[in-house]
Amino acid sequence: MKQLKIGNYKIQPIEYERFALDGGAMFGVVPKTLWNRTNPADEKNRIEMALRGLLIVGEGRVILVDVGIGTKWDPKFLEIYKINFEESNVIKSLAETEFSPSDVTDVIISHLHFDHIGGSTKTENGKVVPVFPNAKFHIQKKHWDWAMAPNERDRASFLHDDFVPLLENGLVNFIDGEQEILPNISVLTVHGHTPNQQLPLISDGKTTLLYAADLMPTSSHIPLPYVMAYDLDAIQTVTEKRKILTRAVAENWILFFEHDPYHIAGKIETKKQDFRFAGDEIWRISI
Repeated sequence: MKQLKIGNYKIQPIEYERFALDGGAMFGVVPKTLWNRTNPADEKNRIEMALRGLLIVGEGRVILVDVGIGTKWDPKFLEIYKINFEESNVIKSLAETEFSPSDVTDVIISHLHFDHIGGSTKTENGKVVPVFPNAKFHIQKKHWDWAMAPNERDRASFLHDDFVPLLENGLVNFIDGEQEILPNISVLTVHGHTPNQQLPLISDGKTTLLYAADLMPTSSHIPLPYVMAYDLDAIQTVTEKRKILTRAVAENWILFFEHDPYHIAGKIETKKQDFRFAGDEIWRISI
């Protein structure tokens, strides 16, 4: 896989699992006749979803951004979400690079929903243990507090076995708000999808890449009205998208899509009073 150079970092996508979610839930008020053109549904109305992170190497660090859904799931859970971790998962994909799980020094977690943090732990001899024993997990403290006591609306998205063992093993570094957390790597916070979701922003002043996480999970979610029904505050998501996309166009950012099965990353352009995906940049998927 081609590497992108930003500052002293070499950056590349790292593919984890594939899974599926209800297309109507993924696109909210947008009619199926529109979203089905770009993201066709299966017989259960589910659309294919990638689980994709970033591998960032440099400054003496081996960094991952998000870690996928993991392999701890029972057959019923696997069937509901059509999870496929046999072909790829965080452990297998990392093994295809020159690094092992013990080499990872840092993991930046966008938020604690099971499809972003599940790969951080595994079941070993009947016990849930960390996959990356030497890594510091950078997590927003206010989001952690929310995940420990969520409301009924999103309780099913937070599974304590995915992240509590990290704290028990001293692997969590709590972050408070927007800041630079590593050289040339800062985080933006957004709150529409879930409180205090953080979006890693990697920039050397010349090239900037934003890990869009679940603010814009796919390139199909670039237009402002395309908001997930999973979001706790859809109006706030629209406001956050407008602010970030305006800046992305003005500063020529690359947006990285965590869940897009067809496009990994690309530039954004304006379209009348809205925005659209301008096309693939750097990495392409063969379909």
